[in-house]
Amino acid sequence: MASHRKPRSRIPAPLTGHGRRTAVGFTTAALASVTLLSQTANAAPADPKPATQSLEKVKEKVDTLYHQAETATQHYNAAKERTDQQRGKVDKLLDSVAQRTEKLNDARRMLGQYAAAQYRDGGMARSAATLLFSNNPQDVFDQSHLMDRMTGRQKQAVDDFQKQRAEAAKERGKASESLASLTSAQKQLKIQKKTVQDKLTEARRLLANLTAKEKARLAAIEKKKAEEDRRKAAALAEKQRQEAAARKKQQEQQQQEQQNTGSGSGSTTPSAPADTSKAAQAIAFAKAQIGKPYVWGATGPSSFDCSGLTQAAWKSAGISLPRTTWDQVKVGTRVSTSQLQPGDLVFFYDDISHVGLYIGDGMMIHAPKPGDVVKKAPITEMPIYGSVRPS
Repeated sequence: MASHRKPRSRIPAPLTGHGRRTAVGFTTAALASVTLLSQTANAAPADPKPATQSLEKVKEKVDTLYHQAETATQHYNAAKERTDQQRGKVDKLLDSVAQRTEKLNDARRMLGQYAAAQYRDGGMARSAATLLFSNNPQDVFDQSHLMDRMTGRQKQAVDDFQKQRAEAAKERGKASESLASLTSAQKQLKIQKKTVQDKLTEARRLLANLTAKEKARLAAIEKKKAEEDRRKAAALAEKQRQEAAARKKQQEQQQQEQQNTGSGSGSTTPSAPADTSKAAQAIAFAKAQIGKPYVWGATGPSSFDCSGLTQAAWKSAGISLPRTTWDQVKVGTRVSTSQLQPGDLVFFYDDISHVGLYIGDGMMIHAPKPGDVVKKAPITEMPIYGSVRPS
């Protein structure tokens, strides 16, 4: 008879060697969590200054990316302008090639007709036979004279064919070179487009990672900076008025002295005066665009980038400006900041990557950056490179 053995009690896992290590691990982690929670609960409120500094670094990084994107946008604008010009040149050359090919085909057809006629007539042997058996030799001599004339025309047809073939080859060569240049320009355009997109994507990523509280603090920082920029602009405008009054007084004194001495009839101004009517037209156009979105590479009418806006504004006044900031800064008369007048172009940063249209009192109208719109702003919000008065 089999004996029934009482089952041994199962020893709890935590008391085994492996189980004991597991239990110790859980216990340690739990104690660490409790300690951390206790420290967090008892700690003093965090100093907001480090967070603000970190946020300011984010803002600085975002501003840098936007600036780099705008610089890349000007490169894009230049590449697009070259591409458009090259495409126009290619189109003209292809039209010329088509016309030259048509002329070549006409010359080839004419030459073929003469060749076919010569083959049918059998050349000079047939002409001799005709002379021998003709009832009217004079008619044959008349035909011979006609053949001589036809031979001259045939030679002309050969010469014309050779000329048209050479010209067609030359035009095709020009078109091939122009197409190669167009391909190169399109490649550069693609590179600059990707550069802009990459910079903007990175800036948007940094902004998207901010919490609601950080975004609120960022807005407060930007508001504070905007107020400071407006104060600087007001101070600049006052300085401009004082200097303008001083220059006017000096000119009046010089004119009075010249009248007293009879040595002259007036004095010259340090910079060319603005055409107020055209400047007013440019400003009126820019004001009408306020609220329209900034879009890099855009020249209107529904959106603009910075140089696209200034180009369109002055175009409305009958003055043609180049496409990029780097070319616009070379057009017109250079003026100092203290002598700015409404309608002048103000350029920013050492790389001349941004431009705005001055409207007076230290303010401008400009297309700032992606995500923003055309608006009025102080010229003091960015480092000024220099200013130009279009003419």
